[in-house]
Amino acid sequence: MEIEMLDGVLFFPVTPFTGSGEVDYDLLAAHVAKGVDAGPGGVFIACGTGEFHALEAEEFGRIVAVAVDVVAGRVPVYAGAGGSVAQAKAFARSAKANGADGILLLPPYLVTMPQAGLVAYTKAVADASDLPLIVYNRGNARFTEVSAVEVSQFPTVVGFKDGTGDLDQVGRIVRAVIDALEPSGKPFQFFNGLPTAEVSQQAYHAIGVTLYSSATFAFAPELALAFYQSIQTGNEKLTAALLREFFHPLVRLRDQVPGYAVALIKAGVTMDGIAAGPVRPPLVDISAPHLDELTQIIAAGRAVLANELALH
Repeated sequence: MEIEMLDGVLFFPVTPFTGSGEVDYDLLAAHVAKGVDAGPGGVFIACGTGEFHALEAEEFGRIVAVAVDVVAGRVPVYAGAGGSVAQAKAFARSAKANGADGILLLPPYLVTMPQAGLVAYTKAVADASDLPLIVYNRGNARFTEVSAVEVSQFPTVVGFKDGTGDLDQVGRIVRAVIDALEPSGKPFQFFNGLPTAEVSQQAYHAIGVTLYSSATFAFAPELALAFYQSIQTGNEKLTAALLREFFHPLVRLRDQVPGYAVALIKAGVTMDGIAAGPVRPPLVDISAPHLDELTQIIAAGRAVLANELALH
């Protein structure tokens, strides 16, 4: 198995739906193409932002195929898999059959499990294909140092993505995994997977987690890229301005309604020229007042960037 290391801003496309709720594959292709042209380090298709939880198996396979075709090898394409162990294995095999370069393993539904069960779940899905697999530490799938080290040594597991925000635990997991893998020299990467990850990335960066999901990239790639560069280059003034004027207001709006982590992104994609359509139940679309607020937040972010460019 050849492991291609990821770098840069990671693009998590939405899944456009028609007014009647069907997947719009033509708009999906346009959305992915527009995003890839903006210059991400990788594409994560049919994951949380892409409403993986609401997709049928046939839809999933075609969505992955469309993304792979559009990306055409320019960057790696990872696809989501999760839910029941049977579903997760089936989606992993579908991702492989439809040309994906890797898998992001989402948590199993509902069940609370012991660490041995979480390790067994991960192994079952990892064994379903030879694709590189990134585990997602989130929800009911919370790893300890011991279980994270154990799964990191599975041949196809190449990354650990955190969505808990528990920096104490994550910091210890990062150190434990790095130390355990050092003798073998196995490539392994860590990711910040919190919603609107930019607001916590300074803290994650400090514990060695330099990669992160950017939902913002789906509708405002110039802001996502500017923030990434400000972190990488230590431009604290620009980082602070983007957080103050764009990312923090976006999070405050996101937190007003459960599921807005997806619905706001789809609304932003539509505002940016691609009609992403509604979300599927049980999520709800954003209200008209919140859409107005989102418009103002995006405008404020772009004003920060315009001012930065004017200074240089």
